[in-house]
Amino acid sequence: MKKLLHALMDTLLILLGILSAGFGLKGFLLSSHFIDGGVTGISMLLSNILGWPLSILILAINLPFIGLGYKQIGKRFAIKSTAAIGGLALCLAFIKFPDVTPDKLLTAVFGGFFIGAGIGLAIRGGAVLDGTEIAALLINKSSRVLKVGDVILILNVVIFSAAGFFLGIESALYSMLTYFAASKTVDFLIHGVEEHTAIIIMSEKNQEIRHAIIRCLRRGVTVFKGKGGLTGDEQDILFCVVTRLEIGRVRSVVEEHDPSAFVVVHALADAEGGVVKRHAHA
Repeated sequence: MKKLLHALMDTLLILLGILSAGFGLKGFLLSSHFIDGGVTGISMLLSNILGWPLSILILAINLPFIGLGYKQIGKRFAIKSTAAIGGLALCLAFIKFPDVTPDKLLTAVFGGFFIGAGIGLAIRGGAVLDGTEIAALLINKSSRVLKVGDVILILNVVIFSAAGFFLGIESALYSMLTYFAASKTVDFLIHGVEEHTAIIIMSEKNQEIRHAIIRCLRRGVTVFKGKGGLTGDEQDILFCVVTRLEIGRVRSVVEEHDPSAFVVVHALADAEGGVVKRHAHA
């Protein structure tokens, strides 16, 4: 029953994310020829230049990244993300949204807000609507110099430079504002901009949870010896570092074994070394 409720909640979050992103795109940005960053921005820029349907471009450009991320993140994530991106494409193709305002500043800010809300809700549901982060992760794994944030920054500099050339400087500047609004909204919804997130778990069933995280997520888990401040009882405390796309999976594992477990999630500025590798370590 809990698994069904969790699946229904994920589906609801993804659906709300699709509608929010669709509203941001069709209700604000498209009529003003503003774009977002990332893969969505590439799709919008190509749509403006070539005149091709945005729904087809978003689907066509994102799916290869989902395929590349299949081995890095997992089958469930790939299936959810494919469905989410397909849903966004259908939303853009068939759902009509009103053009909310001709004001360029409001269009940039609120268009970015609704797109960011859509992306954030989809991530909370275990999927993505934009393959940028997957691409950044893959490049980061093959490069010791470039970090995930660096890859995303370089990609967006290229996108907005191209927007300035093809759409004009003013549209490019408003598009940058759209991207900032979207990124801040995503950060707010998923609690942190950092790629890696630390999770601390305190539970009487720590052994079962530890083995499940190692087995299912193939993530390393560190065990600290602790003592309850109120009870004085000794207890093992679990600590693991995951990507923010995996937070929902860790929560699901914990809830399955101990719904009353105490879980603390906090962002990391950076993380390197064996603890963040995909190989399992007890």
